[in-house]
Amino acid sequence: MIVTVPPKGRTALLGEPLSVSELIARTDEGTEDRARPGPHREPRRDSVVSIIDYGVGNLGSIRNMLKRIGVVARTVARPEDAAQASRIILPGVGAFDEAMRRLRERGFIDVLTAKALDEKVPVLGICLGMQLLCRGSEEGDEPGLGWIDAEVTRFRFPSDSKLKVPHMGWNAVAAQGTHPLLAGFDDDTAFYFVHSYRVPATCDATIATTDHGGAFAAIVARDNIVGAQFHPEKSHAFGMRFLRNFSELDAC
Repeated sequence: MIVTVPPKGRTALLGEPLSVSELIARTDEGTEDRARPGPHREPRRDSVVSIIDYGVGNLGSIRNMLKRIGVVARTVARPEDAAQASRIILPGVGAFDEAMRRLRERGFIDVLTAKALDEKVPVLGICLGMQLLCRGSEEGDEPGLGWIDAEVTRFRFPSDSKLKVPHMGWNAVAAQGTHPLLAGFDDDTAFYFVHSYRVPATCDATIATTDHGGAFAAIVARDNIVGAQFHPEKSHAFGMRFLRNFSELDAC
């Protein structure tokens, strides 16, 4: 199945995304222009991004997307290497408890906490990685990192609902106010989602929402700590814009 960006003014939930190279090759010129309106700054020379490798997440796709926008990225599998990071991405797929156990067992929690809370380096959690930023999840019993004041909850719909769990496919994202992460986005901006749990839209760190049987937090931000429930690495030109915006964030 060929995946296209949702038509203007509509939400679309479609099938599996193409690879980055296929998506770029089939980019619709109008959509590309909307995702990258006007001139933009080149990625900063100090914007090397460290992607945390703790056995959970799609590291290669994230690294490849960053490469496409000219951002140098490295995979970090040891806590001592993360200690040198100037920007951090915490990816994640799978179960909340397993991901938190792996972070703890591999010794990442203390160094990540120091980088995020003490040194104030920009940190981006992606998909499950965003949920790990929160206090916890009803998916499991492990405490989260607790940097975002929210509890993660599961989508629940009546048995006869047409809405499905997991929420999977392209969906529109609506900004709630202004933030550097949202630069260049408009009403047609959409991202690719795959998840069964969500951060409530009522979280005070919410800066953008998506609707799936009601609004939930698509992007959260508190100072230097940000999270995206969607997969920017699977989200075509919109994902490139989002990652470029992250690469340009300053430490707080």
